[in-house]
Amino acid sequence: MTLFRRTLIAATAAAALATPFTASWAQDIKPRIIRFGYGLNEISNQGRATKLFAEEVEKASGGKMKVRAIGAAALGSDLQMQQALIGGAQEMMVGSTATLVGITKEMAIWDTPFLFDNAKEADVVLDGPVGQRVMDKLQEKGLVGLVYWENGFRNLTNNKRAVTKLEDMDGIKLRVMQNNVFIDSFKTLGANAVPLPFSELFTALETKTVDGQENPYNTILSSKFYEVQKYLTVTNHVYSPWIVLVSKKYWDGLSKAEQKVLLDAAKKSRDFERQDTRAEADKALADLKAKGMQINQLSPAETNRMREKLATVNAGIATNVGEDLWKETQAAVVRARAGK
Repeated sequence: MTLFRRTLIAATAAAALATPFTASWAQDIKPRIIRFGYGLNEISNQGRATKLFAEEVEKASGGKMKVRAIGAAALGSDLQMQQALIGGAQEMMVGSTATLVGITKEMAIWDTPFLFDNAKEADVVLDGPVGQRVMDKLQEKGLVGLVYWENGFRNLTNNKRAVTKLEDMDGIKLRVMQNNVFIDSFKTLGANAVPLPFSELFTALETKTVDGQENPYNTILSSKFYEVQKYLTVTNHVYSPWIVLVSKKYWDGLSKAEQKVLLDAAKKSRDFERQDTRAEADKALADLKAKGMQINQLSPAETNRMREKLATVNAGIATNVGEDLWKETQAAVVRARAGK
């Protein structure tokens, strides 16, 4: 028997074995429309990653599962979408982990000020056992977490004054997320913390209802906050993740094949989104400066003063999420920092 004929027979046999599995797999995937809500606009890093997720789902499902991406908070704020997912009125979303704290208290661990020194540490911890443990707690509340995306390190903008030292925070009306850790943190630092949904933020800045806000460079740029904000202080005070969520009611009604399609696509979107976000952040700061924002870097000494001031907030986070999770997270950060 020639080598060519042996190869052909082997290939035919392999195809015969694969066909029933492939056919069975395809039968397990049904035509579905998945509403996927997000807060930023279509041209943002969030919008681009959502588009890639939708493309991957459609491709992996042979065109049967279609993601209807709905941005610009058209389906409501993060809190409203979370409730829609819990009730089964919406299938998927991506939003801030910080807005989940009222649903799953363990999510507050990611709000710890100055928890991570860099994005690499964050990736290792979020994608590791600690990140999965925190994400798994959502299922008790009717949500399924698939992956963490990157929002980025948060920085401060305002219209009152350049913040160069701790005392400059005094009296600034600062919009924060509807999250007790953020409220307590900025109150402790001397600001007047005003919780507002992100969808209301631009108008609140424009009408001077609030003086400032804090978000990563990418969000400041894509949301055009430079049009209504003068000062930007590089504080890197919190690393802020986003999380891709599925309604548990919806998830439990999917076949294993359909669940795999969504999870695999979510992982691809995560890797793309992080790379995209970091590349964008590298130039976003320069873009913001070019658009007229006055930018200053908080000195290491002032950063340490803020960190020390927030010790009581950190102690409160540890109590709230549980000492075991707090210690496990701190240990994971130490290992990530050491490259282990």
